[in-house]
Amino acid sequence: MAQYKDIFKIKHNNALPGKGKILISEPFLRNVYFQRSVILLVEHSPQGAMGFVLNKRTSLYVNDFLEGMEIIPSIPIYLGGPVASDRLFFIHSLGDAIPGSIPIDENLYFDGDFEALEHYITKGGNIKGKLKFFLGYSGWTENQLESEIEQNSWLVTKTAKHNILNSNGESFWKYAVGLVGGNYKTWINYPRDPILN
Repeated sequence: MAQYKDIFKIKHNNALPGKGKILISEPFLRNVYFQRSVILLVEHSPQGAMGFVLNKRTSLYVNDFLEGMEIIPSIPIYLGGPVASDRLFFIHSLGDAIPGSIPIDENLYFDGDFEALEHYITKGGNIKGKLKFFLGYSGWTENQLESEIEQNSWLVTKTAKHNILNSNGESFWKYAVGLVGGNYKTWINYPRDPILN
């Protein structure tokens, strides 16, 4: 299997990871959390990095856990990563409507006052395409992410043109790869397991 993977490896693009950047997994990454995943980095420093897998939807809904949300449209929960998998996180584009929000990129924020968010939602605030919830997050210790990028496990790109808050499934991974273009577009046609092809 390793020999087939090496045939399809494309070296990383020398883009540096940073807050607000996107990580796209190489096509043969087998980890259950990260296989064909697209991750938004919400923090990055010399001490490490934190992000959320954008395209791994669970069968859970926020409405099932919070009072007063039973009557609003269902809000899905995504699998953000293997760390703190019993905690709910969110990203959004609601800005100042949610006090304490941490800016990630232009018009994109991380967390904030959860009670204020609940109030905003239950009072009928518009959240369509503006909010995404995650169980857990993806974390890297000092130099860990940089090492994985050097090993060509991740492709780094900007958030521009990515429909972050409406992303789902392997189709979003293919879409993100397509935006990078160049030789990376060939990743889209790689089978998950070339031995089975």
